[in-house]
Amino acid sequence: METTTVETKTGKSACGGGIGGLACSAYRVLSWLAPIADLAARLWVANAFFKSGLTKIQSFPTTIQLFKYEYSVPLLPPEIAAYLGTFTELFFPVLLAVGLGGRLAAVVLFIFNIIAVISYPELGAAGREQHYVWGILLLIAVTHGPGKLSLDHWIARRFGWGRS
Repeated sequence: METTTVETKTGKSACGGGIGGLACSAYRVLSWLAPIADLAARLWVANAFFKSGLTKIQSFPTTIQLFKYEYSVPLLPPEIAAYLGTFTELFFPVLLAVGLGGRLAAVVLFIFNIIAVISYPELGAAGREQHYVWGILLLIAVTHGPGKLSLDHWIARRFGWGRS
């Protein structure tokens, strides 16, 4: 079987030729693109939640009315649910976007996303599908972490955390 990597003088491996070399090169390109994809996913989800929070604070009396008469948030009085929901949509997307406490922010938004779907039974099929996509992207951030383009990664490298 042909070896697809060779050691260079600097000690780094380089891809060889043939199909194995092509696969090796593709892997390296995808590995380079992965942090960009992680960041794009975080920014896309954070943007959706943050815009929703901005909408809520633009007319907070209307938001409270929506929580009283439209949304059915379990276990919480409507006023408290309105304040907590607005805070969640304005605070945690910022953390997710910059990747600071990225897993925590993703967990909070994932749970919030589930509550939002449960609390609004009139949500149409397209809206539910959108929430499902956000949920999947948030689960990726929970399980994979925010990625290399994040403050979490920078802090870990800066202080040597996470190294064996």
